[in-house]
Amino acid sequence: MITETMQLARNDVLCIDMRSFYASVECVKLGLDPMTDMLAVVGDKNRSGSIILAASPALKQKHGVKNVSRFFELPDDPDIYIVEAKMGDYLKVSLEITKLVNQYVPKEAIHQYSVDELWVTVNGLEKLYGNRWNVARMIKKELYETMGLTCSIGIGDNKFLAKVVMDLYAKKAGIAECTYEDVPEKLWPVPVEDIWGIGSRMMRNLNRMGIVTLGQLANFPAERLKKRFGIMGEQLYWHAWGVDLSPVISNFQKQEQKGFGHGITLLRDYHGDEVFASILDLCEEVCRRARTARKSGRTIHLGIGYSQETGGGFNRSRSIDLPTNTTMEIYNVCMQLFNEFYDRESKVRRVFVTLDNLYEDEETQLDLFEDRTKQKDLGYVMDKIRDKYGSASLLRATSFTEIGITLERSQKIGGHKA
Repeated sequence: MITETMQLARNDVLCIDMRSFYASVECVKLGLDPMTDMLAVVGDKNRSGSIILAASPALKQKHGVKNVSRFFELPDDPDIYIVEAKMGDYLKVSLEITKLVNQYVPKEAIHQYSVDELWVTVNGLEKLYGNRWNVARMIKKELYETMGLTCSIGIGDNKFLAKVVMDLYAKKAGIAECTYEDVPEKLWPVPVEDIWGIGSRMMRNLNRMGIVTLGQLANFPAERLKKRFGIMGEQLYWHAWGVDLSPVISNFQKQEQKGFGHGITLLRDYHGDEVFASILDLCEEVCRRARTARKSGRTIHLGIGYSQETGGGFNRSRSIDLPTNTTMEIYNVCMQLFNEFYDRESKVRRVFVTLDNLYEDEETQLDLFEDRTKQKDLGYVMDKIRDKYGSASLLRATSFTEIGITLERSQKIGGHKA
């Protein structure tokens, strides 16, 4: 099998992961050393149950603090700095990191995986900078010297190998490499749950089949994996051999929008008679995004997740005769679905609204019994006001109540303070 993988395309791919990114950015802002000072980033310092979004390496090492710990679990140590997350700052720094990498390679060679992680294809840079190890060292050094941030870099013949070797080895070594030939030695002894792309559910399924390590997965019959897991089983098999055929260069072609969705996990459990405000705010946001793209849709989806006490929920959809991007039309359909399928004994914790089955907005037909043109024009006027004066400059009355969500969300990015 190894001789076969040697015939596969070999690329020079780096997977760059910023070490404790949020915590490191906050340390640099405060003039602290990200690697030696103890700092925790929390979502909200006023809520003891707020999640710790990031902890500096020193804090993790000394007190065992994890990114899923709670604020109240932090030890009473005067040397610990506690700051609130500022998502706007992290996004700005992430953009600067991408700009720095863009000095080495064209934008088509950069694949942003998350705010603190990206793949970079460095094919053809040998004459300028040397081999891929030299390129990795140069990027790592420049990130530290210009921004004060440390990173781990995995090097591989494809994106999968670069990502996995970064997760398993580079976080300790700084830089690590895995080629096709290295797979049996470096990856096969590793438990399947430590491999990128294999979650806890898949791990349990594989363990039941007697597959504990990646090597056992590689030597399991591919036909049985495909029969059991479908296309995912086939992908697991090839990944176990280090094979990944996903493109390493993006063509940046704009993908056609399939739908517009918006959801939220509520800060507390809502009673049934309180949820309408959240649904209305979500409908407003979905319609704003649809109007921005000059689209309207015929199918409305409502997703409701119940509290942890009861669990469950429902996802239902309904299609209407004429495409729309008018808030109240979509809201009325959502409330019909809610009243029809909601379990009155349950409290609500998650709400999601989606509009799809899209049409160009110019194709929207008129209704003889309703002045839909005025309603649509009103939506566009509201969008212009918000674009000019801010998303919170024009809100519905329910948004200012305790059960509204838009006012608070307008001050956040990704659910956290901007």
